[in-house]
Amino acid sequence: MSKGVITITDAEFETEVLKADLPVLVYFWASWCGPCQLMSPAINSAAIAYSDRLKVVKMEIDPNPLTVKQYQVEGVPALRLIQDEKVLISTEGVIGKDKLLTLLDTHLSSN
Repeated sequence: MSKGVITITDAEFETEVLKADLPVLVYFWASWCGPCQLMSPAINSAAIAYSDRLKVVKMEIDPNPLTVKQYQVEGVPALRLIQDEKVLISTEGVIGKDKLLTLLDTHLSSN
């Protein structure tokens, strides 16, 4: 079981996200995105805090246009919580660690 954020590409999306046993938080980011730098620590802490019931992956948007288009990512940072190929949470823009953890608690506690 991974204790951290896994970096994936379009080619790995189906295996790592759609076929995952756990819900997957997909973090869309870009190297040129200042706000993404602010969100990275919150994403990393979520990955560690929820490692027993959540998988966290990150995907850089520029090299992975297929997934970005499929999940209608319009701005970064963006998050999608996906389980059984369904999007449970969809956010665009920076959210603080507390809000992120609250969102995750809401969806993960019902499992």
